[in-house]
Amino acid sequence: MSTPAPRPRIRLDKKDAKKGDLVEVKALVSHIMESGQRKDKDGNLIPRKIINKFTCEVNGKVVFACDLEPAVSANPYMQFKFRAEESGKVVLTWIDDDGSKIVGEDQITVS
Repeated sequence: MSTPAPRPRIRLDKKDAKKGDLVEVKALVSHIMESGQRKDKDGNLIPRKIINKFTCEVNGKVVFACDLEPAVSANPYMQFKFRAEESGKVVLTWIDDDGSKIVGEDQITVS
């Protein structure tokens, strides 16, 4: 039985914003973030499994992006701000070493 993909928790401090407002995003995703440097009980290296890229897009336009390294803790919490320019879908994407993606969405209305 496969485990379901983790559902990120996302919070926008303003779902209704005026054009030009700063909108704060807080996001948390469940992920083990294995560095690839630890060994299991048999002495074998545990394969690296980290989120290495994070992006936030509004209507397909990147408003925030960063690269993550092995030193980032498990269950990474992200907090950042972007300037509201247009209404639409806010899509947060976490990309793992193996190419798998965790995606979360919210909506923002800009007047």
